[in-house]
Parts: sequence; C-alpha cells; structure tokens
Amino acid sequence: MLTRKQHELLVFIDRHLRQTGVSPSFEEMKEALSLRSKSGIHRLISALEERGFLRRHRHRARALEVLRLAEDMPRVAAAASPQSFSPNVIRGDFSARLSGVRAAPAASAVALPLYGRIAAGAPIEALRDAAASIEVPLALLGNGEHYALEVAGDSMIDAGIQDGDVAIIGAGDSAENGQIVVALVDEQEVTLKRLRRRGNSIALEPANPRHETRIFPADRVRVQGRLVALLRRY
Repeated sequence: MLTRKQHELLVFIDRHLRQTGVSPSFEEMKEALSLRSKSGIHRLISALEERGFLRRHRHRARALEVLRLAEDMPRVAAAASPQSFSPNVIRGDFSARLSGVRAAPAASAVALPLYGRIAAGAPIEALRDAAASIEVPLALLGNGEHYALEVAGDSMIDAGIQDGDVAIIGAGDSAENGQIVVALVDEQEVTLKRLRRRGNSIALEPANPRHETRIFPADRVRVQGRLVALLRRY
C-alpha cells in the first residue's frame, strides 16, 4: 500500500511522462509535492522502486519509467478531459459520505482527511478528527496537500457555497487577493471567507449581504489553505 506522498508522486510522474514524453526533473517533483528539499523526492522514488512501481535508469538524465500503477489509480490520459470545471468552485454529486465512514474507493479517487465543520458564518473553533476521511476524485485536485472541511452556515451562499457542502482545500499559507480561503483568526477560530488585503489589515468578506465583513490586523489572521473544489450530496 502506498503512502499519500508516494501516490501523489507516482500520479505526477505518470502524467508528466504521458503528456511530455520525458520524466519530470527533481525540482519539478519537489515543487509539485510542495516539499522543502529534493532529498524527500529521492526517498519517495527509492520507495516506489522497492515496491515495483518505478524503474530508474541510473545512467541517463531524467529517466524514470512507470512500471505499474496502484490498483485504484488508472493512467491519466494525455489529452485534457472534455469536462471542464471552474477554478474556484466545483460542484457535483459525488455521493460523499460525511459521517466519517469511508466510501468504497472509486477509480481515480483519493482519501482526504475530513477536519470537521468550518463556519461560513461566525467563526468556530476548528474540529480536527483525524479518523474521518472522504473519497475525492483526483481530477478535482491540483498538486500538493489537500484536506476537506464541511461547511456550516450560509454566509458564502452567493458564491455558491451552501450549508453542508464539503470544501476541498489546497493546503498552504498564502493566497491571492480575492481568493476564498480558510482563515485562522487569533490562532483559535477558523472561517471560510474571501480574503482582501487592505494595507496592514485583512478583510474576511462573506458572500451574503446579511453578514458583515470582518477586518483584522494582518498579524491576527493566518491563511491555512484556499478553496479548490466543492462536493455536494443531493
């Protein structure tokens, strides 16, 4: 069984080979997996070699060969899928199981940790239940780490985010102005809002006129990720 990082690296190498015809560089792999150093990539590649997923041609540059993929990981087509998604909000009936009981793994899906409910109204304390997870199609995810949060409240409803939706978050501590982010306020409260920088302040904007924008000094707000997709069960 592969670890999440091993799985991500194998997906990335396979996609890169099929789309470009050459294996990615160590720098490209490091950036794709958001690792701090190339030594982590070396360890992951060695582990994939030992498990029979990769072959490294040691006397040629950028010469990795994918021997096989994990059973639940079909090869990525070289051409883009005909289905298009919004870069900010993606909706779909993926029959997500929000109770913490894992659904049967679908092909081309990966299990993400489900960290409780996040307020889309007044901020609430983050609930991190490491035992809960949710299956998410790989097509919805970009590079790097991701996690899921269940939305509570209606303050982002005009952005298409409803109470009970599952927000898929790309983990990270930076975001562009205007992006919808997971914001940690005063190291204890978490909320899902649109981020606006105003000089030395940060505004957390709702998408519902019945809720007010909250403004904080920049040092009181820490970005914990940005919204990349939504799952909704009908």
